[in-house]
Amino acid sequence: MFKSVFAKYVTAFAAIILVSFLTVALIVASMVTDYASDSKKESIDWFARTAQTIVEGDYVKEDGAVPFAEYVQRNREHFKSLLDAVAQSDTSLTLFLTDRDGRVLLTGSHNDGIAAELTVDTSVMSRVFASEGYSDRTTLKLFADKHLVSAYSVRASDDSAVGAVFVCSSSAREEALVKVMTETIIMTSLWVMLAAFIAVYFISDRIISPLNHMKSAVKEYAKGNFEPQIVVRGNDEISELSAAVNSMAKSLHHLETMRNSFLANVSHDLRTPMTTIAGFIDGINSGAIPPEKHAHYLAIISTEVHRLSRLVTELLDISKLESGDRKFLPETFDVCEMARLILISFEQKIDEKRLDVSFESDEDTVLAFADKDAVHQVLYNLCDNAIKFSNEGGKYRIAIRRSEKQRISVSVFNEGVGIPKEDLPFVFDRFYKTDKSRGLDKSGAGLGLYIAKTIMEAQGESISVDSEVGKYCEFTFTLSESPRK
Repeated sequence: MFKSVFAKYVTAFAAIILVSFLTVALIVASMVTDYASDSKKESIDWFARTAQTIVEGDYVKEDGAVPFAEYVQRNREHFKSLLDAVAQSDTSLTLFLTDRDGRVLLTGSHNDGIAAELTVDTSVMSRVFASEGYSDRTTLKLFADKHLVSAYSVRASDDSAVGAVFVCSSSAREEALVKVMTETIIMTSLWVMLAAFIAVYFISDRIISPLNHMKSAVKEYAKGNFEPQIVVRGNDEISELSAAVNSMAKSLHHLETMRNSFLANVSHDLRTPMTTIAGFIDGINSGAIPPEKHAHYLAIISTEVHRLSRLVTELLDISKLESGDRKFLPETFDVCEMARLILISFEQKIDEKRLDVSFESDEDTVLAFADKDAVHQVLYNLCDNAIKFSNEGGKYRIAIRRSEKQRISVSVFNEGVGIPKEDLPFVFDRFYKTDKSRGLDKSGAGLGLYIAKTIMEAQGESISVDSEVGKYCEFTFTLSESPRK
């Protein structure tokens, strides 16, 4: 019945509100009823005690010479006015006198239908005489409905019980008051509950609506359509979740774009050299290429094979890095010597571009503690990229500095095309190539920087980039300094 979160949410809140208000109404009604009942008991008990004191005082003056029933009849008007005077502050009270056997001798003006000569049950009279006072909610077999009853015995001078004073009050008025009050509380509670239900409805809709939008958007994402964006309103947890889903969609879209670009790049990088290799080999085998040119074309074939080998190596590196199969074994080595050797290896390319090369270091020897082969791979890749994207005659610099907390900073700087600001957050993503036209980077597949970042992070180090389009680009990574002996 309640399959949606919205229905469950609203129903649960409505049930909680309903039960809460009904509980409050019952508790308040019970407390008011008890309070009214206790107050009424105290009131009629006071009237009964007052009437008993006066009647008993007058009778004791006779010293018991006359039977109580006869004494009451002889002084009927006196006692009737007495009873009326006691009850004048509350017309709902019924006062009457009985003899020892429970026969009603005299009633006040407000007798609630009690006639003389009626008899109170003997069990009630026994309880009246046996205790200091009697209090109960009963009909006394005299009333049609239950009354609050308080009674005290009237005693002669010898302390013998000769009669009793009864004060009774119908609880109908209190019950009517409690009924009206309960109905008022319930009606008020229902109105408040209705207002709360409406508020809960809109609050629930405010929470559930973005979730429904997320559900629709995620279904589109599953189909490969990352265009739908969730509208973010406010700054609560739902808004943060909406923003996170939007961010995820952007990342997935970016990853999908990179994946497609990677497939296109890899397809191109595989197809081009393979086509070249196949064409030259067929030409040599068929005799279309004369023997004296075999060496030249075999050299081209060798270059293309090495290009294929580099691509496969990069793919294997990524596979090992992401699966955790590649282990890093830190050792102490001179990072300055490593950088100098890498520079020497690029001497021909540097000369071809006539680069203004500088090597900066705090010391001739700077010992680092890391996986030497992995660091060489990262530094070689950064140096190669820096040369590839440098302007002819531009500055080219490698700087090695000691930083705080026994860290070493290694940076590779070049003046060249630079990287657009909007591309900086993605340069370390796999398959990403800023040179989408392949005008300068004809051999890369967009994996080198991703591999470099993965290698550095796996060793607890960092790598970053700073660049300005058309001016410069500088990559920097950190290494741990070798422990001093």
